[in-house]
Amino acid sequence: MNTIKEIRVSYSSGNTEKIKIKNSKDSYKLLLSCWSKKIIELQEEFKVLLLNRNHQVLGVYPLSKGGVSGTVVDAKLLFSVALKCNASSIIMAHNHPSGNLKPSEADKRLTSKLKEAGSYLDIVVIDHLIIAKGGYFSFSDELLM
Repeated sequence: MNTIKEIRVSYSSGNTEKIKIKNSKDSYKLLLSCWSKKIIELQEEFKVLLLNRNHQVLGVYPLSKGGVSGTVVDAKLLFSVALKCNASSIIMAHNHPSGNLKPSEADKRLTSKLKEAGSYLDIVVIDHLIIAKGGYFSFSDELLM
């Protein structure tokens, strides 16, 4: 006879020090520290900053790596990670290897799609940053969220 095992869920971030995100500059500094300086101008990557209700950092998830002009963002994978860590909100970020901080139409469509998807799961998409070595662009600061 087959038996079905019970699924166990546990929660622990493992972080003893809680970093609180207050603005886009805080997000940029933290996310930039997680980027390899050797490939930030070579390969596009997409990362997600996972936050609790108090905007304290639960962790950073490296969602994907792509080529010089793009990377794949799988919404199911992004939100499954957010749900597994019990995140209340997220901040998305990707780099432009060219150094151009202007969002493309694809960036704008993706941001809108993920913000809407998050709303169904009660996960607030706070911001989407485009990162380069010398600066960043914040969708939230530019009122594009």
